[in-house]
Amino acid sequence: MIIPKFVVECSCSHSIVSPTLGIRIVLTGPKTNVESYIIQIHYFHINYYYLLYMNFAHMDIQSIQAFLSVSETGSFSRAADALFLTQPAISKRIRSLEQSLGVALFDRIGKSIRLTEAGHALIPSCRRIIAEIAEGERIISNLRTTTSGVLSIATSHHIGLHRLPPVLRDYSKHYPEVELKLGFMDSEEACQQILNGETELAIVTLPDEDNDRLEMIPVWHDPLYVVVAKQNPLASQKGLSTHRLLDYAAILPSTGTYTRKLIDTALGLDGSVKTLLETHYLETIKAMVQTGLGWSMLPASMLDESLSALAIKHTQTTRQLGIVVHSMRTKSNAANAMIDRLLKYADES
Repeated sequence: MIIPKFVVECSCSHSIVSPTLGIRIVLTGPKTNVESYIIQIHYFHINYYYLLYMNFAHMDIQSIQAFLSVSETGSFSRAADALFLTQPAISKRIRSLEQSLGVALFDRIGKSIRLTEAGHALIPSCRRIIAEIAEGERIISNLRTTTSGVLSIATSHHIGLHRLPPVLRDYSKHYPEVELKLGFMDSEEACQQILNGETELAIVTLPDEDNDRLEMIPVWHDPLYVVVAKQNPLASQKGLSTHRLLDYAAILPSTGTYTRKLIDTALGLDGSVKTLLETHYLETIKAMVQTGLGWSMLPASMLDESLSALAIKHTQTTRQLGIVVHSMRTKSNAANAMIDRLLKYADES
């Protein structure tokens, strides 16, 4: 077997062999302190060596990016649009990757494509490789004194509409060299993107369960109230109970979302609730409630003269809105600056 050799200039002749990965690192150079260089070599994560080895095997980064984009979008054309490439260029990169690995990654059935077993197995490793590259870029970027580069942020539509505008305006004024890349999605999807290394920072409804891989920083307290339209008969009822409320139609956040879980717990909801509509968008819920179609539970920041908050004992609850980053990733200067700006706008309580 031919073992790939990587030469790194350092103190004196020395070599490290990784039989697992089949890599030999040769250290050569004038005599100084070789141990410090060995420590520096071991400082890099093992995935970095894996990346070097895969690149040596002609599994280049552009092909990996193309593969992940096709697998996520389910389409060569949509992947091409996402990467600003032509479809033939995407197809060429996928063929090159398949030839390098000696396996088919996609089944082409008519106009549709589907991941093969090998394709499914490859996705986690490819995501780790891309995440490690991004980590390396952040480490190098942090060595600079200026705050610049691209900062990817995932946030919900509600936070983007009601909380972020003054923060982003302030941030852009102080850090004009940072390019903000915003993605709007559910809080659950945003947290998953953080875990996958696809996004550096999320500003979302914080999960109610701890995760060792997620660092969560509360920024805003967002109390929720049971509300109906002013003209709804429930608005004039006194001493309304939760049991009585469940006799009426509800318009609620989608099942499985962090906000819905809080509402279910606060009101003791189960399958018997009369749900007229479920949606991810709180603005849509508010519009439907305003028409008198049913009741819901909305943040205090969304209440206005068109809605009445119902006084029902033991039903008020509060969700936490804040920052989520990967606990094992190095934050860029741009991300640290954004966190500082967000905390300037945090609740005082």
